[in-house]
Amino acid sequence: MEFPKGNSVNKTGNSEGVGTGDIIIVGAGVAGAALAYSLGKDGRRVRMIERDLNMPNRIVGELLYPGGYINVGTIDCVDEIDAQQFLGYTLYKDGKETHVSYPLEKFQSHISGRTSHNGRFVQRLRKKAASLHNVTLEQGTVTSLIEENGIVKGVHYKNKSGQVLTAYAPLTIVCDGCFSNLRRSLCYPQVDIPSYLVGLTLTNCNLPKKNYGAIILGHPSPILLYPVSS
Repeated sequence: MEFPKGNSVNKTGNSEGVGTGDIIIVGAGVAGAALAYSLGKDGRRVRMIERDLNMPNRIVGELLYPGGYINVGTIDCVDEIDAQQFLGYTLYKDGKETHVSYPLEKFQSHISGRTSHNGRFVQRLRKKAASLHNVTLEQGTVTSLIEENGIVKGVHYKNKSGQVLTAYAPLTIVCDGCFSNLRRSLCYPQVDIPSYLVGLTLTNCNLPKKNYGAIILGHPSPILLYPVSS
C-alpha cells in the first residue's frame, strides 16, 4: 500500500479531549462491532465511534457462513431477530439444477449458516460489544485522524450534538465502510467499479428448497435469492 507524502490528517485543532484508551474503532458495522467485542473480551479498552446508531437499512452481509456463526461472540447475536437456518445453495442453469450443501457432517445439528436482516444483526452485535465494561460505543462522525511524526495518535470527531471532540489511543482501526471519508487520508485508493448489484426484499416468497438459497446462472448476470426472515 502506498501512502501519500502529504496526507490530509489534521495535526492540530481546537477540540475537547475525551481521554485515552487502548484502541479506537471508527465504525460499528459488522466488522467494527465484532472486532470491538473480541478486543474487549481480551481486556482492551475500546472506544467505538459510529456515525449513525439507528438500525441500518441496507442489503449487505445477510449471510453468516457456519464458520462465522460458531465464532465466539456471535452465536447469540442471531437470536431473537428471526434469523433463518441456511444449509447451502441450489444452482440453476439452462433448466438443470444441483445442490451445494455445507459440509456439516462432523458438527452438531444446530450448526449451520444463518441468514437475517443486516440491520437487526448489526444492532445485536453493537449491543453485545457495548455490554462489556471496557467498550464504549458512542454516536459521532470522525472528521480526521490525528497524526504526529507519521504516526496516527487518535481522531477528531463531532458527537451527536455537534460538539468537536478528540480521542487518543495507541491504535486506531478504520472500519467505516466502502464510502469511507478517511481512506484518502491513508492511501491512494485505486477503485474501479465495473458493475452494480441491485437488491430488493420480497415478502411472503417461498424459495424452491427450504433452508437453501438459489443461484440462477442467467444472462447477462447471476441472480441470488436467499431468506432473511420467516
